[in-house]
Amino acid sequence: MTPPADAEPSGRAVFRLAYVPGVTPGKWVRIWSERHPDVALQMTAVDVADTAPLIGRGDADMALTRLPDALTRVDPGPHHTIVLYEETTVVVFPKDHLFAAADDLAPHDLADENLLWPLDEPLVVTDRPGTDIEHRPETTADAIELVASGIGLLLVPQSLARLHHRRDLTYRPVTGVPTSAVGLLWQEPTSELADQFIGIVRGRRPSSSRGTPDPSAKRSAKEKTAAKRAAREASGKGPSGKTPGASNTKGHKPRRRR
Repeated sequence: MTPPADAEPSGRAVFRLAYVPGVTPGKWVRIWSERHPDVALQMTAVDVADTAPLIGRGDADMALTRLPDALTRVDPGPHHTIVLYEETTVVVFPKDHLFAAADDLAPHDLADENLLWPLDEPLVVTDRPGTDIEHRPETTADAIELVASGIGLLLVPQSLARLHHRRDLTYRPVTGVPTSAVGLLWQEPTSELADQFIGIVRGRRPSSSRGTPDPSAKRSAKEKTAAKRAAREASGKGPSGKTPGASNTKGHKPRRRR
């Protein structure tokens, strides 16, 4: 079973959320604090490769990570995933590189280039373009430093290129290469707090829950008509709105039966 949320010394419950570099959960954190002031949201920054082990050990209740990259090394056991959005893959290079004149690039454009592949591997590419540099830096940040020194180029999700922005570097989108998807990873079964966070990320309103219609949702004309008919029948009136058996008193005599 999913371990229960931790608690602060004050006794307030804690929901533990891990997130990887480049992901910006600020909006969701703000909404969580507004909707669940009684549950603290504990944030932990981790590398992509560490998210599956973290979830598998139960050291985090949920992870905002890159999928399926996070699951390529370690199986976290019974789990669920939701893909939230796809990231564009870009190549990072010095500003004076010929690529700066292009709007976007393709894998064949990188055929003569030396590429760096950091060990934290934010992007999994099996059919790698260009020539691999034998040295593999520990992190993406280290790889960015090597790009700036002219050692080689780097393929990364666009959010990481923005995160590690430098004035002497720039980047361009690369088409026809694997992309990275940002999503949620958590243990099975889904806890109540995990479901609440999923609802926030997916934009569910506070009054709605999974599988329960939003009470503020507009009804169709057919639904309104059916509701009125049911209300009339419940009050003892017929479909026309009149009480069954009531006579017409507007100057008309009831017809006699023969």
